[in-house]
Amino acid sequence: MAHILLAEDDDSMRQFLTLALEKAGHRVTPCADGLAAYKAAEDLGPEINLLLADIVMPGMDGIELSQRVGHLHPHIKILFITGFSAVAMGASGSQNQNAKVLSKPFHLNDLVKQVDEILGNTPTAIF
Repeated sequence: MAHILLAEDDDSMRQFLTLALEKAGHRVTPCADGLAAYKAAEDLGPEINLLLADIVMPGMDGIELSQRVGHLHPHIKILFITGFSAVAMGASGSQNQNAKVLSKPFHLNDLVKQVDEILGNTPTAIF
């Protein structure tokens, strides 16, 4: 279906999201932080369809990451995941039209549905 670049600093959450998105048929490149995700975006080029990024991460946060990746790949869609609703509200207002926000906690089906909607795919239920 799509190639998703995942930037999530929590190891267990990153593994969980990777498995769920792969089960839904997507290819996932998981990264432990924004710096690693940016390097992956440089290496992978335009084959990435979606950046799925936690907003609050050490090093390069999700907002800076999205801005930098957006300059590399203007076509890329962006979905932020965050437990900080105030940050999410600011992020949704400051980003381009390709960016959406999903607040934690969320059900994996909600994540997959949001990803499918952003990418223009038919929604997939995984659980």
